[in-house]
Amino acid sequence: MEQKIIKYIALTIAFAGQLSNAQQKDNIYKKGWIDFNKNGIMDVYENPKATLEKRVEDLISQMNVDEKTCQMATLYGYKRVLKDSLPTPNWKNEIWKDGIANIDEQLNGVGLLTSKGRNAVVSKNLIYPFSNHAEAINKTQRWFIEETRLGIPVDFTNEGIHGLNHTKATPLPAPIGIGSTWNKDLVLKAGQIVGREAKALGYTNVYAPILDLARDPRWGRVLETYGEDPFLVGALGTQMVKGIQSQGVASTLKHYAIYSMPKGGRDGNARTDPHVNPRELHEIHLYPFKKVIQNAQPMGVMSSYNDWNGEPITASHYFLTQLLRWEYGFKGYVVSDSEAVEFIYTKHQIAPTYQDGVRQVVEAGLNVRTHFTPPKDYILPLRNLVNEGKLSMKLIDERVAEVLRVKFRLGLFDTPYVADPKAADAIVGADKNKDFVLDIQKQSLVLLKNEGNLLPLDKTKIKKVLVTGPLAAEENYMVSRYGPQELKNTTVLDGIKEYLGKDVAVDYAKGCDAVDANFPESELINFPLTTTEKSDIDQAVQLAKQNDIIIVALGEDEKTTGESKSRTGLDLPGRQQQLLEALYATGKPVVLVLINGQPLTINWAQKFVPSILEAWFPSHLGGKAIADTLFGDYNPGGKLTVTFPKSMGQIELNFPYKLGSHNTQGNEGPNGFGKTSVNGALYPFGFGLSYTTFGYSDLKVTPTKLNSQAEIKVSVNVTNTGKRTGDEVVQLYISDKIASVVTYDSVLRGFERVTLQAGETKTVNFTLQPSDLMLLDKNMKWTVEHGDFEIKIGASSEDIKLKERITILP
Repeated sequence: MEQKIIKYIALTIAFAGQLSNAQQKDNIYKKGWIDFNKNGIMDVYENPKATLEKRVEDLISQMNVDEKTCQMATLYGYKRVLKDSLPTPNWKNEIWKDGIANIDEQLNGVGLLTSKGRNAVVSKNLIYPFSNHAEAINKTQRWFIEETRLGIPVDFTNEGIHGLNHTKATPLPAPIGIGSTWNKDLVLKAGQIVGREAKALGYTNVYAPILDLARDPRWGRVLETYGEDPFLVGALGTQMVKGIQSQGVASTLKHYAIYSMPKGGRDGNARTDPHVNPRELHEIHLYPFKKVIQNAQPMGVMSSYNDWNGEPITASHYFLTQLLRWEYGFKGYVVSDSEAVEFIYTKHQIAPTYQDGVRQVVEAGLNVRTHFTPPKDYILPLRNLVNEGKLSMKLIDERVAEVLRVKFRLGLFDTPYVADPKAADAIVGADKNKDFVLDIQKQSLVLLKNEGNLLPLDKTKIKKVLVTGPLAAEENYMVSRYGPQELKNTTVLDGIKEYLGKDVAVDYAKGCDAVDANFPESELINFPLTTTEKSDIDQAVQLAKQNDIIIVALGEDEKTTGESKSRTGLDLPGRQQQLLEALYATGKPVVLVLINGQPLTINWAQKFVPSILEAWFPSHLGGKAIADTLFGDYNPGGKLTVTFPKSMGQIELNFPYKLGSHNTQGNEGPNGFGKTSVNGALYPFGFGLSYTTFGYSDLKVTPTKLNSQAEIKVSVNVTNTGKRTGDEVVQLYISDKIASVVTYDSVLRGFERVTLQAGETKTVNFTLQPSDLMLLDKNMKWTVEHGDFEIKIGASSEDIKLKERITILP
């Protein structure tokens, strides 16, 4: 009995102590402010009415070296680096007991699908329902505010290049599909959805958009770019950033800079040695970053792990400070791409030790290191460098201040928690934005060929349809670790079956796999078909003979293109070409649906197959969008944002291009020894067909003679001259007729996507700024030179409808 009394008293004392601690923590939440450092008074950094700079200055003055260096590293979230889904008592023994800059991909669902055991089940419940996730983020944030000395909140980062990277979030098409919409308003709305869902779930920073240019189609990540043209990427990137940040969430640009041009398009462990000259660097690859930073003020930039001209970007003061901050005016913080810091020592080998590499990146301008290893791997070398006098406290303070400014701008020191976690269930999810998901997916489709107006198909005149090809019933291309997961996907086969219902019989045969057993060696050497491959193709052919129409889905899947998946060739992989030719030989009409992440050299298909629809990597309603388009409920209006070459030997073949660089080889003249190569693009930049036709008229340019600082107004009438409603992307190009340096043949400087009813005419207006006429002169200075320029309006970079010449006066 006496022992029970003693035990009861001990438990009572312990409970009272816990209650006292809880009350003490609750006491930091004052009316209108939070006592982050728990000292009972409102410090300047805790005062919402104080200026941003005063708050940052006050906070830094209170921080010790350990706390400062913790604000310079990322902690990757649960199942990446972090072993706990929620805070534990052991966190007091971890390096982040003094805080952390950001936690990345916390409980977003990536990597948990194969987890086993009780902890995995608990963690899955913290991912979905959405309200549980918001509460989990709040608990993690509360630990940093209540359990660290100064209570500095965490910036919760997450990927979002084609929809927020979270289980069951709203998906978007692959970025190359987003680019193919050429629709600025649509991209703005997409960004708003990404930002809104991030905010509701507790994420405060989204790693998007990607501003890299797809100049080399061999590169595996072409599908993650908006396209090859700097103006287009800059314009759409601006809209995405504005959309995301309109929701009170930071946008972090990727990947700064020249990341998309590794030598020979090689990805994976290469990702270095871009062969880009200084003029091309600024006029092409840096152009989107400069424009987006100046026009949308993103709060984050991710530094890439490649070099340029022998200088690693992440260790480059020129790139991270001189250009980014001094010239472009960037006001956020720079986070490294994974392993960019380590590469200074291991790959680029410009540092004698890893610790010296850490010194170099901090001096260059890096704020936060990110990698899939514990943050102490970076923080401890930082502290050593400070203690050894190799990094000044003044420089550390500058780097930390740049991080803290973003946290203050995000409101993390005033409203650090998700205010209403339950609201996430009503805000987040593909089902909340179903109409938009379908609309952006439809607008991303590009009609490449439609001989004899085979499309749209009339289901009232068809009794049986064969849907075939390795991509017809596949869905793996709809999911990636950079976007939403666990959605119910509609494949091409599903979409067609659902559309046709019981009205038309639908047969299916796979025909072949996406790749053969000898891939990728089969891109170099022809191997005989196996017995199984012959049988699969024969089965599809026999079914084709019994059907009225053949819809074949070919291209690439998630296993053959993407990050670290650069291909050896650009032809249809595996046995897909043999399948296509065998189907065509039946004499039945063939419609080719392309599912792919990069331009493909489909020369045979372009010559013989009547209709080709480019779908890129669609999101989870891709099959429905494709079916609606094939059968005429939707009229495709997307345009290509990358050039399709006819052969690998033509690479690089892209837009814009320098004068004469795309010219053919002539037969005439003393050196005209004949045509020995294939010339011209398979499909040029800006190309795309429609089920209707459009006419252009009444181009007006004012003024036609002006000084170098004047605006130019351009208007043109566009008429739907066909019989059905359709979208046209009106494109404005400029050619500099005489310049002091060799210029590009023409550059894109405006575009608008317009919807026109049959017979309807609309006036499309553009305003050109002086910067639209600028070039880098002989002294590498941006200038508008006097002389003649040609304003060109067209339906693609090669299909120019109207022209007008203007003169910039001396």
